[in-house]
This record gives sequence, structure tokens and C-alpha cells, in this order.
Amino acid sequence: MSLNDRLRSVFTEALQLDADADVENLKYRDIDAWDSVGHMALVAAIEDEFDVQFETEQVIDLSSFKVAVDMLRGFGVGE
Repeated sequence: MSLNDRLRSVFTEALQLDADADVENLKYRDIDAWDSVGHMALVAAIEDEFDVQFETEQVIDLSSFKVAVDMLRGFGVGE
């Protein structure tokens, strides 16, 4: 499974979205589920799925699916 597919699954599960939701264009606070509590649930789910640990600034900067992909690639998580 590709990085995008795995991350898409994490987003849909953590934010309790439909499996066909357009998470790739989703940004922080675009939907009610991605509030501060949802954000922390998403961060924890990403860390668990990809076995990474975000720094505080990264948690704050995680504002979209694309940013999450870029951060994960920065950790060496590949396709």
C-alpha cells in the first residue's frame, strides 16, 4: 500500500470520514471533525501508523494532507 493510500486511510479513520472522502484536498478546520481535538487524534494516528514522532512545531504545522505527506517523506517514509 502506498504512502498516500495509508495516509488517506488514517485521515478517514481518525476524522471519522466516509471512505470516499476527498482527504487529499482537506485542510485544517475545513470540516467540523478537524478541530483541535480531531487534530490531536489525527496526529496520534499518523504517528502510530508510520512509527514517527512529530516535534511540537510539526504538530502545529500539520495543516493539510499534502503537508502530512511532506512531513512523512522528511522522516524517510516512502512510497
